[in-house]
Amino acid sequence: MPLSANNPDRKSWLHVDKNSDFPIQNIPFGVFLTRDDIITIGTRIGDTAIDLGALHQLGYFEGIPLTDDIFLQDTLNDFIADGRKTWRLVRNRIAEIFDAENDLLKNNVKHKEIVLFRLDEIEMQLPVQIGDYTDFYSSIEHATNVGTMFRDPDNALLPNWLHIPVGYHGRSSSIIPSGIPVHRPQGQTLPAGATEPVFGPSKLVDFELEMAFITTDANDLGEPIPVNEAEEYIFGLVLFNDWSARDIQKWEYVPLGPFLAKNFASSISPWIVTLDALQPFKAESPKPLKKLLPYLQQSGKKSYDINLEVAIQPEKAKETVVSKSNFKHMYWSMSQQLAHHTVNGCPVNSGDMMGSGTISGPTPDSYGSMLELSWRGEKPVKLNDGTERKFINDNDTVIMRGYCEKEGTRIGFGEVKTKLLPVFEPKKAK
Repeated sequence: MPLSANNPDRKSWLHVDKNSDFPIQNIPFGVFLTRDDIITIGTRIGDTAIDLGALHQLGYFEGIPLTDDIFLQDTLNDFIADGRKTWRLVRNRIAEIFDAENDLLKNNVKHKEIVLFRLDEIEMQLPVQIGDYTDFYSSIEHATNVGTMFRDPDNALLPNWLHIPVGYHGRSSSIIPSGIPVHRPQGQTLPAGATEPVFGPSKLVDFELEMAFITTDANDLGEPIPVNEAEEYIFGLVLFNDWSARDIQKWEYVPLGPFLAKNFASSISPWIVTLDALQPFKAESPKPLKKLLPYLQQSGKKSYDINLEVAIQPEKAKETVVSKSNFKHMYWSMSQQLAHHTVNGCPVNSGDMMGSGTISGPTPDSYGSMLELSWRGEKPVKLNDGTERKFINDNDTVIMRGYCEKEGTRIGFGEVKTKLLPVFEPKKAK
């Protein structure tokens, strides 16, 4: 099926700024609360949010096999479960409806009042009900940096790293959309030189620059997904800040891996950008340094050229961009991650989310965490307001952005923006 929605020459009758992340070629999907307190599934062009539930009820998706309530739900799970053919039909139709040459909705004032919203009239929600969440560890630069810090630099990568996409299963209940603040976590840590742990606030709260992909119903129990078919089951991508408490993590992660250091909060951007929208920006993955087992041997371009950045904004101060990286640095691709995840027969469902792992590039300004940027706190990062950061302070806001750009077309993700609040204090009973 042709991806007519991706036509780079298409213009919209809705206003779109030149540097907008959301031109008519993007058409991401999300869930929002409207000015009338109704939750709906929607999309976005420029700075206009579009109520797909209302659009469907008004007959604009006629001819596409959709249930009456497919867009009247509070998650995208059922729509995602309909599969790639449906996603493409819907994206193509949305592009037609909002094409500058199409007057059908453009000239219908009554319908436009029902369907269109300014961004300040809506409140973005978590776009999917995330049943399961897996986090990978797939940036060779990040894994090498961390291994160098905490182990022998000559053996920074553990023996399995070049053979499998290393990952662990995380907690989905604490995944939140952009704009929801998080509290500094508490837990056990082992102070330097101590032999017994202490309990208290984490002193080393960190961000992790990641992206995450959302899957559809992919396989039955016992059925592996072939690596070169894996993208058929990936709906799209979001920006992902996988908050981490490094001091808690150091004490608890042996022998089973991350636990309280990771599950207190993970923040995502609210608009899911489809793999279809990202097609023009496909890129080669890094060449494997060791021969891979057959089930991980992929063909063709399986990565994406997505520019990424992280900024820190202290309270009542301007932000400072502290990192610029790119998704194409990832050693293990999404296809390899999904193939490995299911090679043992593990079933994957609609709305499952899989994090890339911290995305670090080859240069110090492209590292994807404060752990690396400040090199364990040995090289504090200077901010524009004159202050320094080894890790994230209370009341700092971390902002992540991402976009692709090629031949005048820009497809972006918006941002994921999260403020770190002090340790949670229970309200005292009056």
